[in-house]
Amino acid sequence: MIRKIKSISNLGVFKGFEWDTEVREENGKTTPFQDINVIYGRNYSGKTTLSRIIRALETGVLSDKYENPSFSITLDDNSQVTQAALKNHTKTIRVFNEDFIRDNLRFIVNPDENIESFAILGDDNNKIEQEIAELELELGSNEIANETGLYAQLSSAKTASGIASQQHQSAKDALETQLSSKATDKKIGIKYKSERFGDQNYTIQKLKGDISLVQATDYHPPSEEQLTQYEKLILETALQPIPHFTAPNTKFQSLAAQTEVLVTKKISESNKIEELVKNAVLHRWVNEGRAHHKDKFNQCLFCDSTISADRWAVLDKHFDEESNQLEKNIDALIVQIEDEKKSISSALSIDKNLFYSKYHQELSDLDISLKEAIKNYTQSLDLLIFQLTYRKENILSSRTFEAPVEATDHLLSIWDNYKALCEKSDGYTTMLARDQKSAKDKLRLKEVSDYLITIEYDKQQSTIVELQGKSTESIQAVSQINAKVLEKTNEIASKKRELNDEEKGAIKVNEYLNNFFGHRFLKLKAEQEQGEGAKRVRFEVIRDNKKAHHLSEGECSLLAFCYFLAKLDDIATRDTKPVIWIDDPISSLDGNHIFFIYSLLNTEIVSTKKFSQLFISTHNLDFLKYLKRLGGKYSDNDGKLKDYQKGYFVVARKDRISTIAIMPKYLKEFVTEFNYLFQQIHKCASIESVDDTNYVIFYNFSNNARKFFEIYLYYKYPDQGMNEGTLRLFFGEDKIPAVLIDRINNEYSHLAGVFERGATPVEVPEMQSAAKLIIERLKQDSEQYSSLLKSIGATEAPAVQEATLAEKLGAE
Repeated sequence: MIRKIKSISNLGVFKGFEWDTEVREENGKTTPFQDINVIYGRNYSGKTTLSRIIRALETGVLSDKYENPSFSITLDDNSQVTQAALKNHTKTIRVFNEDFIRDNLRFIVNPDENIESFAILGDDNNKIEQEIAELELELGSNEIANETGLYAQLSSAKTASGIASQQHQSAKDALETQLSSKATDKKIGIKYKSERFGDQNYTIQKLKGDISLVQATDYHPPSEEQLTQYEKLILETALQPIPHFTAPNTKFQSLAAQTEVLVTKKISESNKIEELVKNAVLHRWVNEGRAHHKDKFNQCLFCDSTISADRWAVLDKHFDEESNQLEKNIDALIVQIEDEKKSISSALSIDKNLFYSKYHQELSDLDISLKEAIKNYTQSLDLLIFQLTYRKENILSSRTFEAPVEATDHLLSIWDNYKALCEKSDGYTTMLARDQKSAKDKLRLKEVSDYLITIEYDKQQSTIVELQGKSTESIQAVSQINAKVLEKTNEIASKKRELNDEEKGAIKVNEYLNNFFGHRFLKLKAEQEQGEGAKRVRFEVIRDNKKAHHLSEGECSLLAFCYFLAKLDDIATRDTKPVIWIDDPISSLDGNHIFFIYSLLNTEIVSTKKFSQLFISTHNLDFLKYLKRLGGKYSDNDGKLKDYQKGYFVVARKDRISTIAIMPKYLKEFVTEFNYLFQQIHKCASIESVDDTNYVIFYNFSNNARKFFEIYLYYKYPDQGMNEGTLRLFFGEDKIPAVLIDRINNEYSHLAGVFERGATPVEVPEMQSAAKLIIERLKQDSEQYSSLLKSIGATEAPAVQEATLAEKLGAE
């Protein structure tokens, strides 16, 4: 059931309606819709707008002519249906309103159009019905929790598919969670270790890309040595240019050549002391002693003997200038060689801190080679020194020169390699960022590779693939059973189409027209269109065996309503117990037809219990009187008979805005317009102050008063009705009140002779004074006045303020 129209905004005259605020009883309790609902409202109050809201639930479409419309409908299970989800319900709904007529009886708008046909159950043989029964048995029941046949198989397959799909999804979600954590978790996520892995915008999608890389056949994890190198590289900062190294000029060949000259140089043996020539040690000892005594002592400090001049002469001849010069040359050359050793040893000192870490290993190897080369070079120089020292100790004896191993080329090669490394390191500054990125990429891929091993990625993937296969199989099983269900459903529909008979739909409409309205001039006729393909049937309106044209409004109304009622028995609606909404079905009908419409409603809908909920709206008070009689009983789930519950509501318009409210007692229990008009006059007389909630009573007072007098005075003076004379008779000999009432009736109601009145505000005191005069006059017939008060639920009338009236008339 529809419990309430919870809210409506921007739909026709509804601009912010809220059910829980507006539809309340006197005690404040909210009243919902009932089994049968009667809705009264004057023309243009918004009844059709309500029917269009409900019809949107039937068709799934709301007119696009509304700007930003919204509504919410509460169903019996407390679910909500809104304009955003019109099919969010399982109700079968059928609405009769002008849109239904326009869509189904297009000939009313265009005489060349026909009426949409519909089919009801035909009279074909029992064989087809038996076939349908067998197919329906095979198809089974689709009742939730009680499925049978193919529906039971489908339900079981869907359950299995749901479980398989859930298991597959759970496995995927578990892996996805692990991958997401590795990508973006603050503790272990690669994203938050950009200084190591190089991407502060790392995402799970990028991680999946890296997984593809590390799982490729050509991926090989880096070695520990490579990882160490990458770790150092990512910590590198740009270095300053390395100080320029200038290699010294080596003198080895020159020194060797000089050594060879001095070592092999021969000394003349004339005037030499033979003993000293033969004994190099003694020769060295005497030469040293000579140096200590020359020009210092005349006595030998060893033996204390006198050194004679002749002896000095012999010694000077032995130690002549040539040998002395040779010694000096040897000493000088040894000094040069020692300087060369120092120069070469200190020429290059390798500092790894000046180089990028990627060159450190080469530098280490180069340093070892440098030390080895310096050692070899020094050893070659030492061999020169050794030969020179030996010659000096044996100054008088020349010897064969022993050429050392040439170590210069190796040393020069090392220096050249060092220069090349300097250039490479300096040049590497421009490529550092690129290589650091590459190193971080390799470290990241290694991290991803290790993580996959930790979480057993391959095993999880295999499980997911396996579960996906099972899920796919279960979906295919559901699809196969669905196909069988669809096949059987189509077969049943096909069989039922063989039973459907559009002619019977037309006959049903004609029965309503003839039996209830006695309208034997119009009827519907089912005509089969010629053409290829499926059978196509259309309805035509026939008068005197010819297609009818120029139907009156009343005929159109009758035909449309009979068509709607007959259509409730079509294949799509039969046995569904729909929610039925009927909007003002008696437009342009006379009194007899109004009663027949009521009879048709009561007989064909209420008595047959064809509905789950019924709504009927009207603007006609006579029809409202009949609708009060609608009623009946239905069987509940326990088989007990219960009365249909009825609800009474009004749609009231105030200026440009409408609302829904509970029907007042005078309309619900005493349904005549006379009661209503009296109630409006009584309200006008009773109001103490004017506000937004009651100004409409004054605005409508002139029309209400005029109609009240038309009815009242007609029954009191049936030969005259309402005129100036009967108004005077109503008010007595005092002509002033009658003139005042006549002014209100004509000037304010019809603007007769005073057109400018329509452009001026309504004068409230004048209206209320007139209302009080009317009430005071009605009091004179106490029995009628008391009955009128009871019919509107009032207990007493307001007092007449004569002074106010006199002041008002004086002002006029």
